[in-house]
Amino acid sequence: MRLLIIGTLGGQIGAASQIAMQKGAKVQQAETVDRALDQLRSGQGADLIMIDVHADIARLVSSLESERIALPVIACGVGNDSQAAVRAIKAGAKEYIPLPPDAELIAAVLHAVSEEPSTIVYNDPGMADVIKMADQIAPSEASVLITGASGTGKEMMARHLHAKSRRKDKTFVAVNCAAIPENLLESELFGHEKGAFTGAVSRRVGKFEEADGGTLLLDEVSEMDPRLQAKLLRALQEREIDRVGGAKPVKVDVRIIATSNRNLQEEVAKGSFREDLYFRLNVVNLVMPSLSRREQDIPLLARHFVKKYSEANHIDERPISEGAMSRLMAHNWPGNVRELENAIHRAVILATGSEIGPETIMVSGTQGAPASGISDADMETAALVGRTVADVERDLIIDTLHHCLGNRTHAANILGISIRTLRNKLRQYSQEGFAVPQPGEAGAAPAP
Repeated sequence: MRLLIIGTLGGQIGAASQIAMQKGAKVQQAETVDRALDQLRSGQGADLIMIDVHADIARLVSSLESERIALPVIACGVGNDSQAAVRAIKAGAKEYIPLPPDAELIAAVLHAVSEEPSTIVYNDPGMADVIKMADQIAPSEASVLITGASGTGKEMMARHLHAKSRRKDKTFVAVNCAAIPENLLESELFGHEKGAFTGAVSRRVGKFEEADGGTLLLDEVSEMDPRLQAKLLRALQEREIDRVGGAKPVKVDVRIIATSNRNLQEEVAKGSFREDLYFRLNVVNLVMPSLSRREQDIPLLARHFVKKYSEANHIDERPISEGAMSRLMAHNWPGNVRELENAIHRAVILATGSEIGPETIMVSGTQGAPASGISDADMETAALVGRTVADVERDLIIDTLHHCLGNRTHAANILGISIRTLRNKLRQYSQEGFAVPQPGEAGAAPAP
């Protein structure tokens, strides 16, 4: 991922940048908000901004919003200045990181915002067939449509294609069409000219120009508004784009990869997706299999994630016990690889013995219990009977927060929810009288 740090690189914020680079981030730096905005407008893109808490965060956030630049902002400050943290969040920062920087916390923030996996882990013959086709088409210039359920690794496959292509030394740019509001997405993709709309104080280069010579990933392209679909189609056909408010087209050279968790043929039949755009994107279709069809890969992926999160959390790597592996194999994984990854991340942190035991594998609807006797899964389910889903969810969230010593970003990452969702839940629990751990607290149990 690409990290833009706003502030001087000396001292603690410099240490934070070093940790980020060690975690695989590509770091840029700007001393002021104005210089940072100039870099973003010129096409020096970023996936995340980390800014000194004493900088003008409110102006940065309002400028990003008015210029239709969709980027998360993280504030950093020395010590436990709670008032500064509150001001930063109120100004629009998504999270606050205390300095000196903690390597685990920096890693959790980077992972929560954007992870760029470099290798696809597999043994399954079906997955091997998909990889073989991907490797065969990667050197071509053909557009590729990657389809599959959420959590199957569509973006990872897109990065794999780029890494195997003739464009591998150029930029890979990803745009999540589902996460960016419609009124921002056009400017995000195509850029805009100064004065194109209220707040457009300068020319801004869009993702097409930012990816010139490289690869542009349109993630969840099925969520794109039909009006933008027409503009995208023209860009693909003519290899040129029109900036918002622009007087003349701009030539671009990009290879397009698109993903969708929907059946686009059905969307075309319903009239919500243009048929001509579908054929333009679907020169080659790679279908990512669900994890339930990759049974051989479950143990391999589980061990891979154990290693990954043991290292990330500075925990000694523990083997997965037979009971835990049985539970993993019995689950049907509706959330696919992403669900398995979150489950293993939780298990690595919750494990206390010499092995990762079955009690740490928190999955719902575990199947495949033995015909005789009561399995751990049955006992776990029985303990939940009579309780509401809201009560179980609250205990899981607060317990996870305890284990993370109150670290909101880390807890949200483990739980597989956004920071905003976590904050809303915690605010609700506090109002209901439950004790919510604060950062740095191993905390008391929830109030009765």
